[in-house]
Amino acid sequence: MSMIEKINEGIKEAMRSRDQIRLETLRMLKSKILAVDARGNLPDADVIKLFKTYFGNLQEALEQAKGANRTETAEQLIKELAIIQEFLPKALSPEETRKIVIQAIAESGAKTKKDLGLVMKAIMKINNTVDGKLAKELAGELLAD
Repeated sequence: MSMIEKINEGIKEAMRSRDQIRLETLRMLKSKILAVDARGNLPDADVIKLFKTYFGNLQEALEQAKGANRTETAEQLIKELAIIQEFLPKALSPEETRKIVIQAIAESGAKTKKDLGLVMKAIMKINNTVDGKLAKELAGELLAD
């Protein structure tokens, strides 16, 4: 079952159970897909990329809502993030990410923090589901100044 089919099934289920937040979130995900391809014929890899971007945007909005003491908004964003996470591939653990970063440093031949771009490119070649923020942090720690 493709991602768009899963979302359509989720929308139907949310309508039956009258889960308003889930329904709105799934409709937003579907609109993200349809904005890129009106027929919804995107490969799952492209759909996941779209969802990751949207997920990141919601995380930023959550941080801003928490900073502005808007607890209602923050709670809704947390629920939306949980729903979107169901459609994203499982995140790697910090230990797994560290192994990939070490492998990427070895493959790219990076020595200093100036080579961070090369390392990040190598990381994405090895595994593009890595959390970029965590990978950059770990690479920064492992590379000399």
